[in-house]
Amino acid sequence: MMDPDKLKALRDRYGEAKGGDIYDPAFRAVAEQQFRDGDRRKWPFADVATFLGARYRPDAPEQADFGGLDIALIGVPMDLGVTNRTGARLGPRAVRAIERIGPYEHALKMAPMIGCNIADIGDVPFRSRFSLESCHQDIEAFYHRIADAGVIPLSVGGDHSITYPILKALGRKQPVGLVHIDAHCDTSGPYEGSKFHHGGPFRMAVLDGVLDPERTIQIGIRGGAEYLWEFSYESGMTVIHAEEVATLGIPAIIERARQVVGSGPVYVSFDVDGLDPAFAPGTGTPEIGGLSTAEALAILRGLIGLDVIGGDVVEVAPQYDGTTNTAHAGAQMLFTILCLARAALDKRERRRP
Repeated sequence: MMDPDKLKALRDRYGEAKGGDIYDPAFRAVAEQQFRDGDRRKWPFADVATFLGARYRPDAPEQADFGGLDIALIGVPMDLGVTNRTGARLGPRAVRAIERIGPYEHALKMAPMIGCNIADIGDVPFRSRFSLESCHQDIEAFYHRIADAGVIPLSVGGDHSITYPILKALGRKQPVGLVHIDAHCDTSGPYEGSKFHHGGPFRMAVLDGVLDPERTIQIGIRGGAEYLWEFSYESGMTVIHAEEVATLGIPAIIERARQVVGSGPVYVSFDVDGLDPAFAPGTGTPEIGGLSTAEALAILRGLIGLDVIGGDVVEVAPQYDGTTNTAHAGAQMLFTILCLARAALDKRERRRP
């Protein structure tokens, strides 16, 4: 039987309370950003869709300081580098359409958009829809400007080749480390006259001196293309195959990732084909036997505290997924990477004199 005094206390506090009446201080801080007039909040299905429901600031790229943003959410709708099924150019649009991601990350106990200047600034402007090389030049130039403005970029592709020009911009002063979740190492060589395809961005980044292979870990690797990835091993990258996830365990993988990347700047790149196609069928190169969404989230959450300077979610191809699960998973991974970037930003601010 319930304690009548406890029931009375609950009735006194919650009997006439509205949905936005939250009493725990941490929870109340989040609620105050979401509710107005006691129980009213923005409809998740209304207005222009943006990444994670963030403010829309298409004007920011026109300003020298990108509007004073701390973190910019950016679409990169380009898939000219795919080797199998096309369609990742529609990834940013699909991820933006996902409703109700955030605002609170319960495992990390974070609401990353509170007290931080974050906005969706639209898509990278491209000069040509036909030239892969031209698109890479446009991406690199755009992210040079973002880096010069001191803004942390979080991007949604597009195919995985977009990460190469992003790393060229972010790593031009100092090679960065990398946490890479994927089914494929993406360290193979040129094919059919092109070195810019989505199977080789990390080889190119190492050879250009913008990615440190000794500070790179690749997680979830599997499939029949292993023979293409000797560069990962020759260069000193750490490779964790998908079948090792169960034998090593998530805590050991997190610890290994933290050891590999250390305390220096790190980029987080999440290819949705790192997930098993049972969780993410909407991608161009699916490989069975992959991570679950719970495993992927646990790994990302375990990176909290690293010096994350940017990240991306790539290879969402929504037309192969009638359920929208792939875009939903991509949006949730993006939100978790946002939490990592926000924590890193706060840590850097605390270090300032």
